[in-house]
Amino acid sequence: MHFPAQFFAPATLWLTLAMVVLLLLEAVRRIPWRTLNPVALNAWMGACVVVMLFWSLKGGFKPGLEFHLLGGAAFALMAGPWLALIGLAIVLAAVSAYGMAEWSAFGVNYLVMAALPVALTGLTLRLARRLPANYFVYIFFNAFLTGWLSFFCAGLLAVCTLALADAYPPDYLFGDALSFYFLLSWSEAFTTGLVLAIFVVYKPHWVATFDDQRYLYAKPPG
Repeated sequence: MHFPAQFFAPATLWLTLAMVVLLLLEAVRRIPWRTLNPVALNAWMGACVVVMLFWSLKGGFKPGLEFHLLGGAAFALMAGPWLALIGLAIVLAAVSAYGMAEWSAFGVNYLVMAALPVALTGLTLRLARRLPANYFVYIFFNAFLTGWLSFFCAGLLAVCTLALADAYPPDYLFGDALSFYFLLSWSEAFTTGLVLAIFVVYKPHWVATFDDQRYLYAKPPG
């Protein structure tokens, strides 16, 4: 999903970059820096490295149509949405510095690969509050389903972005490329669900969005 800058007008590149800067400034403002758990912060740094590996191990057919796991949903569940946005910006900056993505397309790449998955994860976390407080609800809804949804929606947005940029024919993008994103979304779902299931059992203090009192000890109504 690493878009080449040549597909987009300079105005688009600058506009998306400005949007990313504003989003990251809001994330910095929202994060309670003074009360961050040092142990969870170490887990956050480790997650940055793992996601960086995900984004480095990619395959594809043409520029802009590269396939790799995103890890955005898992990152947001572990660190919380706002801290995940900062971490994914660091990951994309590292990937760009390594020459695997273009700095000039930072804004477009970030909005598709980072901002959208994190936003969807935050949305599903809010929706999950209306469901029964159960461990399996967290794993299957917040982790597995959100992992699938975040990846497929990011792939759909990537395809739409390339279509609007007139990079490739729409029938090729929506007929061939989108099917690969659909298939790979199940790998993202499985990976997200498995990782979160392991962490909430053995390292629940690493998962900022998992509440023991709610999901393990909450008494059923009545």
